[in-house]
Amino acid sequence: GNFPGVTVDRKDGVIKGHPETMVTDLPGIYSLSPYTNEEIVSREFIMQQKPKAIINIVDANNIERNLYLTMQLMELGVPMVLALNMMDEVRHNGGTIRVNEMEQILGLPVVPISAAKNEGVNELVDHAIHVAKYQEAPVRQDFCDKDDHDGAVHRCLHSIMHLIEDHAQRAEIPVRFAASKLVEGDKIVLDALQLSQNEKETLEHLILQMEDERGLDRAAAMAEMRFTFIKRLCSKTVVKPHESKEYQRSRRIDKILTDRDRKSVV
Repeated sequence: GNFPGVTVDRKDGVIKGHPETMVTDLPGIYSLSPYTNEEIVSREFIMQQKPKAIINIVDANNIERNLYLTMQLMELGVPMVLALNMMDEVRHNGGTIRVNEMEQILGLPVVPISAAKNEGVNELVDHAIHVAKYQEAPVRQDFCDKDDHDGAVHRCLHSIMHLIEDHAQRAEIPVRFAASKLVEGDKIVLDALQLSQNEKETLEHLILQMEDERGLDRAAAMAEMRFTFIKRLCSKTVVKPHESKEYQRSRRIDKILTDRDRKSVV
């Protein structure tokens, strides 16, 4: 079926062997910013339909880029399992991910899988059903460090959370997620909160003060805060793989075909 009014597919189904479940496959996205149909559809589904849990599947070969969405999903406070897909390729190329350490830092279950080879999928399903049944939300939802250069972002976010807490509760939007989105200029969240004019002016003052202290505009400051956390996380948990055999072969072919010193053959 399709989501009404948009050209984005939505698929629902039951997990084999678990007739009590219903899984909705949402569009693949990299962010919860409302810039594309896919992002809007996925975000509205999570916030309005309120699923019991999220299975967040990321490409383990490109984990830093994928973890950006993971952090935004964690701010929603919905029970979640992080699935590290293509782990067979990571291991094949000599890399690894310290799953237990990643679980401790993020505060949620992390399961290595290979969807193509059906490895780890049963364990992933078990974890997803468990967190859904017992409503075990991610332990960590705050990623800014108040003691380093993210201090300005930390103060700004927590001041905004205090300012909008009552509004966020009435709108049924997680306050941490709402604060982050307000800093990023998300009009949908701003309209939903129904702030007074004085509160809007206070909000803008807090953001401008953060920009002045941080020396970055609001969107860049939020992005850097998240990527700083991701880099720290990966430095502790991710062992980079070697170049894949496919990439090495491609480089050798390119070198032969594009070597200027080789005489052309007619």
